[in-house]
Amino acid sequence: MIETIVSVQLPIKEELNIKKNRLLPNDYTGEEKRLCIVSGIYGDELGGQYICAEVIRRVKENYSFLKGVVDVYPAINPLGLDSRNREIPVFDQDYNAVFPGSLEGDLPEYTAAKLIEDIKGADFCIDVHSSNVFLKELPQIRVGMDVTSETIKLCKSLNMDFIWIHPCNLVDEGSLAYSLNEIGVPTVVTESGTAFRIKYNYCEQVIEGIFCLMKEMGIWEGPTITPRKSVVVTDDEICYLNSESSGLFVTHYHLYSEVKKGDVIGEVIRPILGSVEEEIIAPVDGLIMTLREHPSVIEGTQVARIWTREEA
Repeated sequence: MIETIVSVQLPIKEELNIKKNRLLPNDYTGEEKRLCIVSGIYGDELGGQYICAEVIRRVKENYSFLKGVVDVYPAINPLGLDSRNREIPVFDQDYNAVFPGSLEGDLPEYTAAKLIEDIKGADFCIDVHSSNVFLKELPQIRVGMDVTSETIKLCKSLNMDFIWIHPCNLVDEGSLAYSLNEIGVPTVVTESGTAFRIKYNYCEQVIEGIFCLMKEMGIWEGPTITPRKSVVVTDDEICYLNSESSGLFVTHYHLYSEVKKGDVIGEVIRPILGSVEEEIIAPVDGLIMTLREHPSVIEGTQVARIWTREEA
């Protein structure tokens, strides 16, 4: 059942509508557990669109297995998606920094407040992201520093590679995840792939994880995979690598590559001279979890992150 949760008049007789698809069990009573899946905060993150579509399709194909409520919000920043922009056009605002919003505010704050109002009361929420155009990421869950043990338990059913207790603004004040957690809706961020692309194998991993979570919550009675074991990591277990020069970042490494301390994982070259300006050297043993996708770099640009896991 498709519902419009907020509608705003725009110039030139246009209208902004944010919609959700509410999937209800056949024997709905109103007492069921409720899961919300949100995507499209950033208009260049397209993997979440595919994930939402596949979850809806698979539920509809096996509707008798649905025992709870699944609310799917594929496009909460429709203007950004239409323009493939990470911000809200005209307002030039980061939509993931305006929550919880205000019913008395301008368009970004008003729509944010209406979205929070609609999700309020859910038992769990997943905010689906697809990195950005510059970096590609392993499938992961990001949670705030004050995450509860119960949320971690549910995260472990989501089939991700790791659960990162993360200090960044995806889970800080102003974000959707932070604001929902503040009102008692346990919310986590999934991150994988890169912007402007659909990394199908990573998306499938997230989709399978969502159904595993639904089963764990008692929302789904259909068959699911056995989720992969997720490791909980903190920021001090992750090594950030940044370039110290400008040029073209060149690497033959990939995500999941194992590296040893001292390995040259990439070079910053200066094309006009055919010279190597800098070697990017792994300072620790570990696994590449983040890698620069856009090759152009300047001094200070992040080019990789290494997860210093014990197995490496």
